[in-house]
This record gives sequence, structure tokens and C-alpha cells, in this order.
Amino acid sequence: MSPFPFTRLIRCAASGAAAFSLLTASAGGALANVKTCQLLEQNYEQIKRGASTAELNRSLFSAANKGCAALARRLLDDGASLQARDRVGFNPLARAAQAGEGEIVTLFLDRGADINARALDGSTALYKAAETGRLRIVRQLVGRGGDPSLTGRSGITPLAAGAYIGSKPIVELLLAKGADPNILDTTEKTAIVYAAGRGFPDVTRVLLDQGVDVNARYGNDLTVLMWASGYSAEAGVNDMIQVITLLLDRGAKVDDRDNRGRTALMTAAELNHEAAVDLLLAHGADKSLRDQQGKSAGDLTSLTALREKLAAR
Repeated sequence: MSPFPFTRLIRCAASGAAAFSLLTASAGGALANVKTCQLLEQNYEQIKRGASTAELNRSLFSAANKGCAALARRLLDDGASLQARDRVGFNPLARAAQAGEGEIVTLFLDRGADINARALDGSTALYKAAETGRLRIVRQLVGRGGDPSLTGRSGITPLAAGAYIGSKPIVELLLAKGADPNILDTTEKTAIVYAAGRGFPDVTRVLLDQGVDVNARYGNDLTVLMWASGYSAEAGVNDMIQVITLLLDRGAKVDDRDNRGRTALMTAAELNHEAAVDLLLAHGADKSLRDQQGKSAGDLTSLTALREKLAAR
């Protein structure tokens, strides 16, 4: 008898167990949320008689953060204010958006919450939703008038926040709603710098397709190719190779220099990114070039094998 039916049975059992675990985890999370809301409601019952506006508002923030829609509605009816701010300047709408609580976002908007209210760092509800990857909330907010041009911390746009976490759907949605992909933040970076530097080829492609200049210069005269070649530690090597290949295929100049005279190859070499070095060399990068201190790519790497490769004729 073929072992296949038994193997399939094991796989089905494992699959079923995984599905059961997922369902029970989901149910457990929902139950925990119900209990949290019940506890918040009990706490409110204890303070509601003679509760100050400040106490009502604190309870409203708790309800927004935990997804307790019924309690939030009750608090608004009892006098809690949607204009209230927490210690960093967020209103209840922004906290509900950050938490991904769509029902509460709808409630607050229907009750007149300022959709474009800004916190101390400039962040709006839309920014917080994009930053935390809440696609459904982003769609909800832009559909109700959320402004994608309003920046959050360090002048970062909601689009750049979505690019930073690699959310192609959020980036596409915000672009469709008129978000400008070329807005520089206070560190002189745009959405494509975050997408490329953190290893998100799909998001990088979307932004290039939108017309972003592959050879544009950013802070310190860096190009996107340089950012990609010096990719962050969180990025996977395969993803980064895809990003670098994409940029080169779209016409990125392989030997452009930054304000220190360094090229993408030098950046990759200094960070010991061997796969990136190999790819750049394959695309004609000049390993003989030197920066303003007279150092070549081979001088910058700490890997003996990579230094030998870059020193070879």
C-alpha cells in the first residue's frame, strides 16, 4: 500500500491542528478584548456619577485604544470630548486609527472628530494608521477626507510611513489619492529611500512606476542606489539584490558619488555586503575610484576575501 494516504492524513491533521490553534488564538484574543471592555465599563460605572470631563476623556482614550465601541459611544453621550488630547497631542480618533479600530473610527468621524487634527509631532490619524500598517483604516480615513500631505514626526508623510514598513497596498492607495512621492522629510529622505533601503522591491517598483527619478539626490548627495547598497540590517539579502537589480535596470548610475566622493560600490564594500558588491561589479561599477580621503572600495571593507576581490585586476 502506498504511504501517500498516510502522509496526506498526517498533513491534513497537522493542517487541521494549525487551523484549530489559529481559531482558538483568535477566539482567545476576542475573549480577552471582551473582558477588557467589560472591565473598563465596570470602572466607568464606579466613577460616572460626578465624573469630571478629564475623567470622561481618559476613559474615552482607553475605549479607543482597546476597541470598546459601546463604551466609547456611551462616553460621548455622557460628555466626553473628541477634541481631547493626550500627553503627546493625539486626539481619540488618532488613537483609534493607530489601534486599527474601524468601528470606533467611524463612530468618532460620525460624531464630528477632526480628521486632520495634528499631534505635537504633526502626526494625524491617517499618519498613525499608515505607520502601523492599518490598510482598512487608511482607506476609511482618505475616503472621509484625511489629507495625505500632512506629515508626522520628522516631516515624514503617510506615504513614506507606509513605504517604511513595506506596505504596497497602503502606498498604492495613498498614491491613488494624490500623495506626492517626492516630499522630503527633515532628514532629506523620501518614500523611495525608505522602501529601497529597507529591502522592499515591490514598493520600490510602485514608486518608480509613479515617476520617481531613479537618480535623484537626497541628503548628503546620496542616491537611492547608494541607500540600497548600504541596506539596513533588517533587510534580507535576496530582497536587497532584487531592489538593487531593479534600480540598475531602471537606469541608476552605478558610479555616481555622494558628498564624500563615495559610490554605491564603496558603501556596499564598507558594510561588507558581498552580494551587493558582486552585483554592482557585474553592472560595471569602477572599483578603482577613490573617495575624497583617497580610499577605494577595497580599502573600506574589513573582509579579506572581499578586499582581494576588489583589488584584483
